[in-house]
Amino acid sequence: MTTRLIRHPCQENIALYLGRQLFFTRNNFESSLLPFSIPTILQVGVPEVTHAHFAGPLLLLVVNQKVYFYDYEAEFWAPSRGIKHPVSHLSGDNCCYGEHFLCLDISSFIFAYLYGDAIAQTKIYFSDNQGRTFQKYLQKGQEELVGSLGGIFYFHSLSQIGLLLINQGRAQFLYTDYPLNHSLGLPFNYSGSLEVIVAPGQKGILLLWFEKNLLISKNVGQLVDSVPVKESQSVSHSSILEANLTIHSVAANENEMAVLTRENKLYYGSLGILTNFLIKFADQNLWSQETVLMFTKPGILQVLTPIPDASFPAFDFQKCIVNIQAVLMDPQLQIGFCKVELLQADFEDKMYIIDMNSKLELAAFMIPRPGTSPVPVVTVSNPHSLGLQAVIYENGYSYDGNIEYRLNISLRQQQHGGRADPSFTSRIQKPTMSTVTVDIANKEISCVDLKPLTAIISIGCDIDKKIVVRNEISACNKGILDPVTLQNNYSYVIEKDAYALDFLGQKSTEDLVVRYPYKKLGCPLLVYYDIPWKPVVELWRDGSFQEVIHAEYVLLEVNGLFTYTYSLTARTALCTSQPQNWSSIVKAGGHMGSYTWNRENYVSCHDPNNRVPLEWPDVPYHILGGPTDNKVTFNQRNGIYVFFISIVDPYYSYCHLENTFSVYVYGAFPLPLFPPEITILLLMLAILLSVWLAYMIPKVLHTEWGRRVWGLWAHLGRSCARSCGHVPCKCCACTEEAQTHLKIKNV
Repeated sequence: MTTRLIRHPCQENIALYLGRQLFFTRNNFESSLLPFSIPTILQVGVPEVTHAHFAGPLLLLVVNQKVYFYDYEAEFWAPSRGIKHPVSHLSGDNCCYGEHFLCLDISSFIFAYLYGDAIAQTKIYFSDNQGRTFQKYLQKGQEELVGSLGGIFYFHSLSQIGLLLINQGRAQFLYTDYPLNHSLGLPFNYSGSLEVIVAPGQKGILLLWFEKNLLISKNVGQLVDSVPVKESQSVSHSSILEANLTIHSVAANENEMAVLTRENKLYYGSLGILTNFLIKFADQNLWSQETVLMFTKPGILQVLTPIPDASFPAFDFQKCIVNIQAVLMDPQLQIGFCKVELLQADFEDKMYIIDMNSKLELAAFMIPRPGTSPVPVVTVSNPHSLGLQAVIYENGYSYDGNIEYRLNISLRQQQHGGRADPSFTSRIQKPTMSTVTVDIANKEISCVDLKPLTAIISIGCDIDKKIVVRNEISACNKGILDPVTLQNNYSYVIEKDAYALDFLGQKSTEDLVVRYPYKKLGCPLLVYYDIPWKPVVELWRDGSFQEVIHAEYVLLEVNGLFTYTYSLTARTALCTSQPQNWSSIVKAGGHMGSYTWNRENYVSCHDPNNRVPLEWPDVPYHILGGPTDNKVTFNQRNGIYVFFISIVDPYYSYCHLENTFSVYVYGAFPLPLFPPEITILLLMLAILLSVWLAYMIPKVLHTEWGRRVWGLWAHLGRSCARSCGHVPCKCCACTEEAQTHLKIKNV
């Protein structure tokens, strides 16, 4: 029975009117419209719409407690999949800061729920693809909550999910993530059906209203206050409830709000830092049951009423356009002039990324009116994650002689600022988001055209970062490998007893032929097998070198080669708990476990909170970098190794910094046919036997037995000489010349 208008936050000409009929416009109601209708094939009974939401190019509608989406670009209807229980409401947000993928993700998150259902047993659904498909959302401890569900919202400005709990005429927000999950928002009173408007811009501003009151929160529900009402300079009320008004329609944009009451009164207010009050405009005959309010642009309010056509089924729209700036200049309102002539910055309506251990420098400029002292202020929507420091100073003069001020803003993670208690900051391992806003603290309501400067900050992965392994001496530089040969579909063989495809060290049954991807890896880095080795890992951003990485990382030979190990063990690495290794990661990750060791599942064995006992201190320590000087040692084998490298230190970057590179190990002699221990033993026995014979033979020759042996050898020598015709022989075998002489003598 209550008329609503939902406007697309990012596409100003697209809107949906919800009343006794629905009207969907793409030109801001500039033309006549037929009532919006759902295809007959999807209709079940009399369609009743309880809620609607824009998610990117989709219009989501709750029709008869089911969710449908309409792609207005492709003009395509379809029911959303995955919802098995009745729902009545949708919630979501839209990011209008450009085409950055993080901004697009904000528009993709949608909740569907049944308003007023018992919170302990209600079914909540969540979508991450703009409402095309949903899945169940499970809130930890939900079954223990008391009251009914007033809504669930993804507050991107605070990186929190908030549940609105309603119980016996009081409502308050419950948050899901640290540190706000330890306490609830302050409760506030309400009556009737509570509507929640999330103001565009991701600044954390909420408008909560029902027929008898309008409430506002600047920090996504942690503190909720009534909006004061000024009837005139001499008459004011602390709330709409105190003014005894009945709200019919509420409109809001990034910086303004407007209220139309059933008493035919129009009120306007600003969403500034200190100007959160409503001021009454002159009485006009504007209200009807079908009338709604809509901001078409900053400072321009439109009062919209559909008018049926007696001779045509389409509806026209009566518009009453209110120029806010012109109305505020009415002397009867006694509104002071704006104290600021200019407030601008290059970062306005842009998106920035701050990775871990990084910071961001921004600047804004202000020119005040002569003789005034405006107070600029910088705020962040998520102080638990983003810290700031601001400095203002004179920066010269404008063309008309006014002083220009420059405001330098330095942003960095709150955890690294050193000024916040750990119980106040969010978990540093989790990426978060915040907005930064520059506004005037003592700004008058007449500063309609002077909107605050806002930028959205993602405290997370900088996708322009990548890691590279330094390759100063390659196998091609030294002539060991030929780059032309490597490019010509070069392949090499890995022996069956040197690799394991399951990465668990079990030898294979046949040799493996590997084709070398030269286009991806280039020429391999040259490494001598007998010297412990550690790669030099570099961080690059957008094509520029940043630094040499000393954080913890891991290596894995992608073809399963296990003919290498590490110089340190868990004991020598001074681990206080059992360290992770590739075997445990592969077993835990299943088929894809070999490539899932990263910053999200890494646990340091030096972490005092790691309670895993150190049961096998002599196992190899697989982590390189960080506080240890661990290195890779190769077995006696020459050949190509292709390594996967992953930065696992959770405090170095929010990105999954991974890459693949190759090395060529050289200098290893072929393995002997017999074990070296046997060869050494036989050699030692031969030496000992020779020494013993050198000692014993002369001694034995002086005995009777020795002389007999000597005589035997002398007799054999003389017999050989006679047979050979007295020609000296070698080893009792006559030479060819002696045999010829013997034949002549016989003849």
